[in-house]
Amino acid sequence: MQRPSRVTLVLILAAGCAGHGRSPTAAPAPAKLHAGVVVAPEPHAAKVGADVLAAGGNAVDAAIAVAFALAVTFPSAGNLGGGGFMLVHREGEADVAIDYRETAPAAATRDMFLDARGEPSPGESLRTHRAAGVPGTVAGMWLAHRRFGTRSWGALVAPAITLAEGVTLEAKVAERLASVAQAPETPPRFRALFFGGGGRVAQPELAATLRRIAERGAGGFYRGETARLLAEEMRRGGGLVTEQDLAAYLPVIRRPVEGRYRGRRVVSMPPPSSGGAILLQMLAMLEPFDPARLGPGSAAYVHLVCEIEKRAFADRSVWLGDPDFVDVPLAGLIAPGYARARIAGFDPARRTDPAAILAGALTPSGLPRPTRRGVERTQPAGDREKAETTHFSIVDRHGGAVANTTTLNDGFGSRIVVKDAGFLLNNEMDDFSVKPGARNLYGVIGGERNAIAPRKRPLSSMSPTFVYDAGGALKLVLGTPGGPTIFTTVFQVIVNRFDFAMPLGRAVAAPRFHHQWPPPSNGRDPIRAEALDPPVAAALAALGYSIETRSIGDVQAIEIDRARRVATGAADPRGSGVASREPAR
Repeated sequence: MQRPSRVTLVLILAAGCAGHGRSPTAAPAPAKLHAGVVVAPEPHAAKVGADVLAAGGNAVDAAIAVAFALAVTFPSAGNLGGGGFMLVHREGEADVAIDYRETAPAAATRDMFLDARGEPSPGESLRTHRAAGVPGTVAGMWLAHRRFGTRSWGALVAPAITLAEGVTLEAKVAERLASVAQAPETPPRFRALFFGGGGRVAQPELAATLRRIAERGAGGFYRGETARLLAEEMRRGGGLVTEQDLAAYLPVIRRPVEGRYRGRRVVSMPPPSSGGAILLQMLAMLEPFDPARLGPGSAAYVHLVCEIEKRAFADRSVWLGDPDFVDVPLAGLIAPGYARARIAGFDPARRTDPAAILAGALTPSGLPRPTRRGVERTQPAGDREKAETTHFSIVDRHGGAVANTTTLNDGFGSRIVVKDAGFLLNNEMDDFSVKPGARNLYGVIGGERNAIAPRKRPLSSMSPTFVYDAGGALKLVLGTPGGPTIFTTVFQVIVNRFDFAMPLGRAVAAPRFHHQWPPPSNGRDPIRAEALDPPVAAALAALGYSIETRSIGDVQAIEIDRARRVATGAADPRGSGVASREPAR
């Protein structure tokens, strides 16, 4: 069932948001902050954003400049050829979500990645031209600028052009880029573009593409020379994205999803991201418990959260998809009564076998009715939770804020560089349910609602998030990469900050863990964890869990102290990010 056209949808939603005026839950506008802050995963891009703020730009202006800079300096996830989600806060107005997620090409078909036996064809949805969806990043930034921008579009793209002409990459970025470039399966054009000495990279083709964007806005990407080059690349490689697909792409303004946690309003991204809904559901499941009494990192706390995560992932697999194509029972999923019912069977002394966890069926009362859905036992995904996606957070001196998460899906997307245009293609088609019940790149199960269809947006886990204080003022701006660990990571940072009363930097740096339903086919019940004390690991093993050690996420967060008129950034020590503050005035 397809909804109204995207043009109609954009116009309707834009008009609706424009008519919101002052949010009924917004706090009175506070005094200006002393300085704005940009927290980004790469230093060059963070400085670009801080410079925009210092020149008088607002948070959205800075976000646009940071996004284009990351397309140059953070090629594993920053992009022109991908997509993402932006959450925008302006004092005295309702928050806005900009959905610039990639879409399936018009020629895409439901079973396009299945072999003659009806099984997923290995690698087809990851390392081929057919893996690419229609990019949304440039259109998303263009929409944000037309709606909220105050500085010249060309001036916001200009820093990225300068960087593309030649930049020494941050050490961790250069190290990973060199590693991928030298891999035998990496395409020659990628290797020729990125494998240089000393981390110094010049990208003249990308600079030319950025100049077309600077001169013509979204038209410089979706029409004309860049569109022609992208379509030619697709034809050479057997891809599906056409010039008509590019010309038809539109971002969508959506109403954010929101709920409450211990008196605080939490606002996040709605579908086609699963992130916001599942984050709110998890917080609502935790609400009846007292994490502070259990203690951070304790076996009791880890067990409780893993049981919450199992139920959340089961619901994600069945109920979520692109709301322009399928009915998503969003209100029911995030209802506190539903969440309490989902966790009602929790036993602190017993682990629930994930195979016994069922997605809840929503009824008029909001209570779950168990329902079985087929789960195909396929091989678990490998260690993929690295920097495939990226997030940055911005607060300006007027109290405006942006939380933006953007992605190519896998690290460097498909690793296919568009000839003569210099940017990487995404492999977002893998985020669809290639076959309902089968696992994707991240080992996540998807259902019928996330099946491939032309012009449809694949389900995501990206969770750009705002947290408000009890008085209604914006308190926290955050997000992270990490595939399906995204919303579980945002969840833990929120709990660390408000339940465990950790300062923001410690809340971001604290060791994280993750549980993902359904279990792998080998019958183990693994917890992915960064660090667990030996007695904690032993207690969890006694419950029947196994432990897999790996790094999780790369959070970029900002906290606002209204009384002191200060915004403080916290970049995750796991990555190469920094907090860059504009000079105080």
